[in-house]
Formats: sequence, structure tokens, C-alpha cells
Amino acid sequence: MKVVVLVGSSGTGKSYQAVHLSKIKKINYIIDDGLLIKGNKVVAGYSAKREKSKMAAVKRALFLSENHKEEVTKALKKENPEEILVLGTSEKMVNAIVKTLELGEITEKVFIQDIATEEEIKLAKKVRNKEGKHVIPVPTFEIKKDFSGYFLNPLRVLRKLGKGEHQELEERSVVRPTFSYMGKYTISDKVIRELVLYTANKIIGVYKVENVDITNMHAGLIIQLDVKIIYGNPIRPLMERLQEQVKYEVEEMTSFNIMAVDVAVKSLVIQ
Repeated sequence: MKVVVLVGSSGTGKSYQAVHLSKIKKINYIIDDGLLIKGNKVVAGYSAKREKSKMAAVKRALFLSENHKEEVTKALKKENPEEILVLGTSEKMVNAIVKTLELGEITEKVFIQDIATEEEIKLAKKVRNKEGKHVIPVPTFEIKKDFSGYFLNPLRVLRKLGKGEHQELEERSVVRPTFSYMGKYTISDKVIRELVLYTANKIIGVYKVENVDITNMHAGLIIQLDVKIIYGNPIRPLMERLQEQVKYEVEEMTSFNIMAVDVAVKSLVIQ
């Protein structure tokens, strides 16, 4: 297996640059912050950015948990990649990851200064230090359920791959981890209910929402509604519209992954 490592201190933009570097070197697999990534998909692992402290995040990124290590090594054996890109904050870190995951000898070392300008590195550090934002080299839709409740933003970068080649859109996700020095935030069920009520009341044909139940799951929320609707409206299209709008509004405002919106029509109101 060809093992390429990308080394750069924290906040210098490694994850941002990783997608482009992997395309240039035609590498389909990336190890970054505890995740095994293939193309635009997370194959295995648990992101260090989900940990509640910086120390726990470092341990996760180094695969020090036996279960975490076993999951990723098992996936690597199944995928059997010909080449892989490993990201780390130091040579010591990438050496440790390569050894722990039994990837073999490092074929090539790339440093962030080799592929990013001084201005790009300064900008990456500024965003990390002032806004507490981190980049994950996969599209937001791919990790949304695993980061339910975190503030996520899609990041789309248009790059020209080389002379004579077409421009290509690279997608990444920006996330603010729970161990950010900017502090923690929580969103209560009451706020979710008020968002649901506000959204439902905007839809023509819905007379009243009688009850809202919220079930919190590891991967997101299940929202259940009991509603009264105005007689004369086609019920199924109206309920589908209500489901779509509630899902969109709540996800947009809170970053929670909405797994389901279940609606029960309790009665009709004749006006």
C-alpha cells in the first residue's frame, strides 16, 4: 500500500487542502481525525471533533480506543486500498497513526507549507482561533446524522485540477466542535416545539396543531404532530407539505438531523 502523509499544525488548513491533494495524487482514501474516508463517504470511524474535550479528541484521532481501532482496521482490510492519505499535526502523530493501523511504511511526506500559501495558512488559523471552526473533508449531507445538533455549514470549492483539465467542485463541511473554547450551547425541546408550531401555522389548510412530541435519538430527532385541518383541502398533499416544511425549518434553524416527522390528522374543521 502506498502511504502518503500530510503534516501541519492544528488550524493550518490540512483538512481543507486534503481533498485537493488526494485528487492530484489520485488517492481515494483519507484518514483524518479518527475517520476513514473514501471519496465523499465516511467508511468507518468516529470523528475526534465529536469529543467533549481536546484530550479526548487527540486520543480519538490517534485511534487509542481498541474498538475504534478495530473498526477502522477491519474496514481497511475489506476495502484493501492501493493508496491512502493520512493527516496529522506532526510527524510523530502521523507515524503513530500509521503504526497503530498497521498501514506499513510511509511512502511520501507532504507538509502543509508545500501545498498552501502563507496567506491561506494565516486565514485558516484566523478562522480556527476566532470562530472555532473545523473542516471535515466530506460533504455535509454525509455527516449530518453523526453531527446532529452541531452547527454545520457546507463548503464548496471550485478548483482547476491542472493544465487543460476542467474545473471541479470539491465539497467539505465546516463544524464547530463541542470542545471549542467559544463555549457550549443547548437547544431545549420547548424551542423545537415553538419552531414546529410557528412553521405549521404558516401552512394554509392547517387549522391548529394540538400536540407536539419530540423523541431524541442519537442520530437526530423524531417529531410527532397531532393536527386539525380545514375541510376541503386534499389531506395527503397537505400533510406531505407540512412534513417537508417542518423538517426544513427545524434543520435550518437548529442543525438537528430530523429523522422523521409523523403527522396524525385528528379532526376536520368546517369553515
